[in-house]
Amino acid sequence: MDIPLFGDTPNKRRREINLGGTHTATSHNDILQQAKLRRLQRNDLKRRQDSAALIQRWWRARAALQAARRDLRHTFEQDISSLTGLRCLVLLGQDEDALGRWSSVILSSRRDVLSQPDQSWVSLLQRLSLMLLKSVSADPRSQHAPLHLEVVSTILATNPRRVSIARYLVSHGFYTHLRGAILQLPLPAKPSPVLTSLATLLTAPLAHQDILTTSLREFVITILTVPLLPNRLLPAIGPFSARLPLASLHLVSLDILDSPQLSSLEPKIHLLANLTLLMPPRYSSLPPPAFATYLQLAALLMNALPTNALEPRENKPGTAANWGDDDTDDESETQVTVVNSFEPRQSLPQLDEKTRKRLQTLPSSDHIASLLRAGQSQTLLPHVISFCFALSTVWPTRRDKVLTTIMAYNKGGLVREIYRAYVRRSPLGRDDSFSEITKPDYAADWPPLLLLADLYTQALLTMGDDEFFSSGNNPSAPRNPLSLDELTEFSRKLLNIAFSLYWREDSTSVQEGSVPGLGSVKWENVREKATKCLQALHARDSRRPFTPPDHWLVTSQVDMTSFIQAAIFEEKELSQPENGRARTMSKRQIAYLSPRLGVLNNIPFAIPFDARVGIFRQFVINDLQARGWDSFRGRMHTTRVTIRRTSIAQDGFDRLSDVDLKAPIAITFVDQFGNEEAGIDGGGVFKEFLTNLCKEVFDTDRGLWLANKKNELYPAPHSYATEPHSLAWYRFIGRILGKALYDGILVDVAFAGFFLAKWLGKQSWLDDLASLDPELYQGLIFLKHYTGDPEELSLNFTVAEEEFGVTKTVDLIPNGSNIPVTRENRLQYIYLVAHYRLTKQIKKQSNAFFEGLSEIIDPKWLRMFNQQELQILLGGVNAPIDLDDLRAHTQYGGLYDDHEPTIEMFWSVVKTFNQDERRKLLRFVTSCSRPPLLGFKELNPNFAIRDATGDETRLPTASTCVNLLKLPRYKSPQVLREKLLQAINSNAGFDLS
Repeated sequence: MDIPLFGDTPNKRRREINLGGTHTATSHNDILQQAKLRRLQRNDLKRRQDSAALIQRWWRARAALQAARRDLRHTFEQDISSLTGLRCLVLLGQDEDALGRWSSVILSSRRDVLSQPDQSWVSLLQRLSLMLLKSVSADPRSQHAPLHLEVVSTILATNPRRVSIARYLVSHGFYTHLRGAILQLPLPAKPSPVLTSLATLLTAPLAHQDILTTSLREFVITILTVPLLPNRLLPAIGPFSARLPLASLHLVSLDILDSPQLSSLEPKIHLLANLTLLMPPRYSSLPPPAFATYLQLAALLMNALPTNALEPRENKPGTAANWGDDDTDDESETQVTVVNSFEPRQSLPQLDEKTRKRLQTLPSSDHIASLLRAGQSQTLLPHVISFCFALSTVWPTRRDKVLTTIMAYNKGGLVREIYRAYVRRSPLGRDDSFSEITKPDYAADWPPLLLLADLYTQALLTMGDDEFFSSGNNPSAPRNPLSLDELTEFSRKLLNIAFSLYWREDSTSVQEGSVPGLGSVKWENVREKATKCLQALHARDSRRPFTPPDHWLVTSQVDMTSFIQAAIFEEKELSQPENGRARTMSKRQIAYLSPRLGVLNNIPFAIPFDARVGIFRQFVINDLQARGWDSFRGRMHTTRVTIRRTSIAQDGFDRLSDVDLKAPIAITFVDQFGNEEAGIDGGGVFKEFLTNLCKEVFDTDRGLWLANKKNELYPAPHSYATEPHSLAWYRFIGRILGKALYDGILVDVAFAGFFLAKWLGKQSWLDDLASLDPELYQGLIFLKHYTGDPEELSLNFTVAEEEFGVTKTVDLIPNGSNIPVTRENRLQYIYLVAHYRLTKQIKKQSNAFFEGLSEIIDPKWLRMFNQQELQILLGGVNAPIDLDDLRAHTQYGGLYDDHEPTIEMFWSVVKTFNQDERRKLLRFVTSCSRPPLLGFKELNPNFAIRDATGDETRLPTASTCVNLLKLPRYKSPQVLREKLLQAINSNAGFDLS
């Protein structure tokens, strides 16, 4: 044994020592990297070894499986029709060749196998049926598909255990596989064995009452959502439809809308389209529970769809819109909408033409009439109401047809029933609970109320005052479906609802929140519907009151002082310019940004008139201050204008058309000799100019204005008035009247109500036509209530327009000359004729006028008033003159004071005047016969009386520019009365100034 030197072991490799003098150094990181690399190499080797083992196992299993399949196939071939052969077939799986052979052999020689009741057979037949259905779903055009369908149909028809087999199949995708097969059938469908067998098989599980609830649910969700289902089954649609147990539709729960198959828009639309084909022919025979379920399901489907989903908007000229909507322009305008999110909107599906035509039967008059006839019972009516409301909401272009058909049904009896049975007893809109309207508990109360609001708004478009105020005592006379007391109660409900939805600091909840049970209907839509109906009812009440005093006010629910202060502040904030430009906002945008201005612009009648006038004047003051006006230092930058007395209108047009009329205007008159009149304009001379100017420009002989029988003015409709020069005059007149409103100067001019409506952005009504063209109005009323066939009258959708002896025909709608007026469309014709005469004929003139007016007065300020109130704002209140108020705010000059004998005598004499004479006196002194709307304290300058010598032979004179009466010092009441009456009746105007 060798003894190792220096203690080394004999087998140990000796350490190599470099004696060459070189030195190697290995860092710590290098060591770690080397260790990591070796670890990765080991892992890779292990992975490759494991993969190799896995492949070997798979290969051995595959080989074993193939061997087993060969054995199974061999056994199957030995005895195809036996239980063993069937078991082998099921174990083989989706072997299309084996499935085809089995179906062929069984149908040709062993059909008895399909009727075996033994559990072993039944279990295998269940699984085999599912395999056959999968095969058909994969390729319904294969040579084996007809055989497979016949096998499954025979099993479900003859096997004693067919109910359990059907239950198994339905729960394992029976209808899903058949849907896949149907979707692969060619369009248009052609007669074929596959098609007939498919149609038969679709209804097989529905024949078993024990599983009808489950089967019908799956059928509705899976099959009735197939696009163009009737077209795909067309050769077999008759027998297929007859076998459907739609009388049991009530077994289907409405929660199917929450199923994944109906999560997108398209399945909902196709389900609705297929129900539209299958259900209406059965309306008269459907049991009430099934009919109610259909109506509820259809309403829920429509409510779940976005607006226009059933008929996407077409950007084509002449595309028909709802004729009952507000005035639409021929020229497109930029529309601005407040949005809270820039997420892309849900895109509308592209519907094929056949589906669109099928859906178009829903809003047709015939369909709605048949629906109303079949749904008259008290149990069905709530569902009919929900259906009709959903239809008018999702299909706005057909809303007029839906609403007019409902209104006409039973001579308005349905409208009365909706109100008396549902709306009147509804908790919505009550004074004691109006703030709780958003509670989900009230979901069922919304459709009747909103449908009634839509119906009545539509009805008022063509309802004359004679019909509106009819008592119903004469059965043959047209009758208002609701009594005035009912309208009073209904309008109060709507007012509370609208005010509650405007009066919310969190406007986002109104704009984005949905109404419970109404799907895509937002609270904003509810507010809009209530507002439109309220405005229409209030317009009637303004012309001819039928509601009690203070009916329209909500002062009991609002602190008016804080309301006024907040409204003024909000308007000031909104009026701040952005990027150097003033913001122009719609009523909807204003309501979103400012609750109080939303109330003032949409339902202003909820706030007392005096309060709104005060708010208006404060808006003007805010505007002045924003322009640099200081109440202590006075106004700056006065514009000085020279006007010839002999050419007031033309000089005013030439010199003031482009001047800033919000700034002070100082007028210097030049007399007929070319000399400037002495005096400084402190406001009175401009008022004199304004008064004279109005006399000239509103003279009907100038060709720009016409007067109706009440001497109310409106723009002339002839072509001369639409020429650029005439439109420039309308713009100028609008600016001048805006200046009068801005400065609080009363103008003695009265406008027709339908023209004032244009100032406020409101539509005109049929009744407005009575003041413009009484004969045409009577003719349209005759047509509305004509009991014969309107086609006998040979009317079409045109209107004749005569000018300078030449008559031309204008189409009211595209191709109107070829569209006859019928019983179904006569209300549309009546509305369009009135709309043409009241709006379209004077459209350019009105727009030019309003353009000028809007330069001075913000449109949202004017929207705080209705037509009658706007006339008062412009020309004063048409009320008895209060002499006590006038005397309390009269100033005296010269020798006069309130207790001077002549003044005492003057007031005693004036007290003996009747109201006509008092108005003449007021007109003589101020140029306006109506007192200021807030009393004589608002008259600017104040009414004044000054002595004019002691010559009792002289007549009183006046300086209307400063509201000054120059009264001689009469000693006798008789002389004073005689001279005063002579002066105010002389119609001399400024000749006595």
